[in-house]
Amino acid sequence: MIRSVVRGIGSALPKRVVTNREMETMVDTSDEWIVQRTGIRQRYIAGEGETTASLGAEAAKKALEAAGITADDIDMIVCATSTPDNTFPSTAVNIQARLGMTHGFAFDVQAVCTGFVYAITTADAYIRGGLAKRVLVIGAETFSRILDWEDRTTCVLFGDGAGAIVLEASEEQGVNAVRGVLTAHLRSDGSHKDKLYVDGGPSTTGTVGHLRMEGREVFKYAVGMITDVIEQSFAASGLTAEDVDWLVPHQANRRIIDGAAKKLAIPLEKVVITVDQHGNTSAASIPLALSVAVADGRIKKGDLVLLEAMGGGFTWGAVLLRW
Repeated sequence: MIRSVVRGIGSALPKRVVTNREMETMVDTSDEWIVQRTGIRQRYIAGEGETTASLGAEAAKKALEAAGITADDIDMIVCATSTPDNTFPSTAVNIQARLGMTHGFAFDVQAVCTGFVYAITTADAYIRGGLAKRVLVIGAETFSRILDWEDRTTCVLFGDGAGAIVLEASEEQGVNAVRGVLTAHLRSDGSHKDKLYVDGGPSTTGTVGHLRMEGREVFKYAVGMITDVIEQSFAASGLTAEDVDWLVPHQANRRIIDGAAKKLAIPLEKVVITVDQHGNTSAASIPLALSVAVADGRIKKGDLVLLEAMGGGFTWGAVLLRW
């Protein structure tokens, strides 16, 4: 059968690092408070000339290089972002131009922090449907541009960055021992919209707006929603938590990550955690974490990798793949 196999991965971060100590000079907060409640110690903040598209293009170039191919070999680009360079055209089209690619097609998906999981699932459907052979899947964000820097409950949480993978169609024998995307499960529930949202937009205020969040409410739902789609993934594949080599969760909050791992009985030594270094980079967080774990040798060919995320909307989802 046709599987979507990861051939290369890349990432990009802004130049500026903002530590918790620096945050103390900006808002009424403390390093101790931030670390205790979130696990975050620093984040990267985009500067002048650094945008969602520029970071996404940099990550894409590195992924192409790792895959040993060029943009000429790509059929499709799907970019997950909630912070596009422009209302339109899509950030994916912007990245396509930056890569010098004039063929194929490109578009964005918007599922906030679950965006990369949605993007992989979308790319996998196109590949299995025979509509694309090689796809650049990108998660890129500049959340610093939609933060209220006077709101200490949110501005300390988020950062900027981008990650990308190359997915390629491959004829694989067998079921769960093969490489590639094995199963994916997506969910959303718009009744939770007011718990995590941006208070602006072209059709309502004519402004970009700022991020607003009811942190306790998000936390209350997070672990249950995440484990729900993961258990669906196990049921669909016949695999179990014991089969997982690496859990790569959305990097929102260390307490949410720990809670989900505990509920699923996945040891913390099997969980890739980068929230301390990157903060919450929304759709970029999973590919950034994947890139770190591949670079340091933790994730290797043949490993069973579980991706999961939850974001505003609410949206949530999981992807089970063999590296």
